Amino acid sequence: MERSIAAINRKIKKKQAQVCTVAELKERVKTDGISAVAQTVDVVTTGTFEPMESSSAVLNLGHTDPPMRIRQCWLDGVLAYAGLGAVDLYIGAAQPAEDPDSERGGGHVIADLVAGKGVQLRALGQSTDCYPRASFDNVISRDTINQFYLFNPRGLYQNFIVGVNGGDRPLYTYLGPLYPHLGNAVYCNPGAIAPLFNDPELKLIGIGSRIFLGGGIGYITGEGTQHFPLQKRLANGTPIGPGATLAMVGDAKTMNPKWVRGCYLRHYGPSLMLGVGLAFPVLNEATVERCAISDGEVVAPVIDFAIPRRVRPTFGLVSYAQLKSGRITLEGKPVRTAPLSSIYFANQIALELKQWVAEGQFTLTEPVAPIPLDRPFLSQDGWDPAMNL
Repeated sequence: MERSIAAINRKIKKKQAQVCTVAELKERVKTDGISAVAQTVDVVTTGTFEPMESSSAVLNLGHTDPPMRIRQCWLDGVLAYAGLGAVDLYIGAAQPAEDPDSERGGGHVIADLVAGKGVQLRALGQSTDCYPRASFDNVISRDTINQFYLFNPRGLYQNFIVGVNGGDRPLYTYLGPLYPHLGNAVYCNPGAIAPLFNDPELKLIGIGSRIFLGGGIGYITGEGTQHFPLQKRLANGTPIGPGATLAMVGDAKTMNPKWVRGCYLRHYGPSLMLGVGLAFPVLNEATVERCAISDGEVVAPVIDFAIPRRVRPTFGLVSYAQLKSGRITLEGKPVRTAPLSSIYFANQIALELKQWVAEGQFTLTEPVAPIPLDRPFLSQDGWDPAMNL
């Protein structure tokens, strides 16, 4: 059996495609087997909802009268980059508010704009003959600006780490608080339902692939920053630590605030909770075999954040089945586990995307080019993350 994306799209447009979420597919494989499922399913949908602090937004404000060339700008007290065109702005989700007591940042500004809320703009300009205005204060919203794009230079990690703290004081990290003496363990991946665990060699997606991004339509623009497909892998092809990443873009004016939420990690800083979903064409039995992996067949490294170095000690690998059980054992001690990503919302995104496909609202795209699979991980001191795992 071998299908094509074009043939699957014809079925989608006629609302005849058989679609299931990746969680549903895994259950069907248990009862029906890989071959039977491959014969009956056309599309598999996946999703994740997790902090993606490398998210950002590009805004075009439109010109004032008289016009100005913005050189410094703040949105709700959060610094935005103005070194683009005269009224183009770039704001990062991890940019903190200038008020040191504020628990808001760029992620909250982006989420408020997606939700249609007003955001206070304060801008300073460079007066020139063609841009004479020197300052501007106003409230903007998604409906009063020209363009508003969400751009994610690094998101949808194929896998990530588990953070613990073997020291003697609490640590506040990008995984949230880690309690001393191995008081807890935090992971940030929904496990076997995670999109890129089910396409470990990135055979089903590529540059130009249409995706669910923040509740709207987005596209994969290429490899993400820190893309590391050469990570060590298990026999099933899944990486044992951070591997591939993707860069993504979408029209934020069409997004749903349910899937774009600002968040703040105590004593660390702001970020953005973002929902992303991928729809995979079932081209052959190999597609189903890859998507049939279980939480017991994917692993993550346990990293001790108490050592303030790039290369930190590890406590080995644990499976996502162990992590989802609520306890892992480290040095003979039971350690509580908790996910920073939402497994419930990951399944909800896969269900919503399933509905889009089933109703003919979302078709699949042929990539214009593959995601590179030969990228090494370079650092200023020559460190290779695979060597630490």
